[in-house]
Amino acid sequence: MRVAALFPAAGLGLRLGPGTPKAFRTLAGHSLLQHAVRAVCADDRVDRVMVAVPEGNVAETAADLSQLVRVPVSVVAGGVLRQDSVANLLAALDPSVSHVLVHDAARPFVPVSVVGRVLDALAEGQIAVIPVLPVVDTVKEVTGGRDSGERVVATLDRSVLRAVQTPQGFSLEVLVRAFAQLPPGLAATDESSLVERIGVPVVAVAGDQLAFKVTTPFDLAVADSVAVQPDAFAAPPPESSAAGLASPTTVGGDSP
Repeated sequence: MRVAALFPAAGLGLRLGPGTPKAFRTLAGHSLLQHAVRAVCADDRVDRVMVAVPEGNVAETAADLSQLVRVPVSVVAGGVLRQDSVANLLAALDPSVSHVLVHDAARPFVPVSVVGRVLDALAEGQIAVIPVLPVVDTVKEVTGGRDSGERVVATLDRSVLRAVQTPQGFSLEVLVRAFAQLPPGLAATDESSLVERIGVPVVAVAGDQLAFKVTTPFDLAVADSVAVQPDAFAAPPPESSAAGLASPTTVGGDSP
């Protein structure tokens, strides 16, 4: 199994507020992207890093990351949407790669144990794997718009809901096939939803609270605290947590 870790990092991060593009915001002297790349590469089964960034950041990012990790690093210009950036990364992959991890640059502190669980499932023959956490809030389905007022139409059963994290792992063949069948105009928020669309079962493994995504100024403040004292935020292992996902669990697609 030859694994490439893909990092779509071309987004501006508008919800984080004005300033540097989100992937290049700094925590403890390193960018979110640098933290994320180093975290994923902590599992030595990762053979290559591929990053998509704004066109003006390509050369600088390649130089910075090449000094940070032990594996080859390639950087390409990203696209307007996340899926455009991932498509550019797939097009630039070395043909020897058999599997890919797709990781959000905005998840700088994913523990190596989460990366390991995803890679373990791929090594055991799964072809689409995502890390997840149980949903702890009550979740409502609503209709209407924010301006006109939203109305609750249903309360969802949170016991069967999961919050999805990254890295998401796939056989390269499956992810390329999913992108080849991407309908025009569809804006996907993650890669597993595209794989689900073509009927491939997606398997869930336990995620971790440290794999949270930096989206808002509040998240960035939390990330600052984690960067200073990461051990204080560590979660219990999945066997003793509410995740209930010590073993892979199928969560989408058709049955194999």
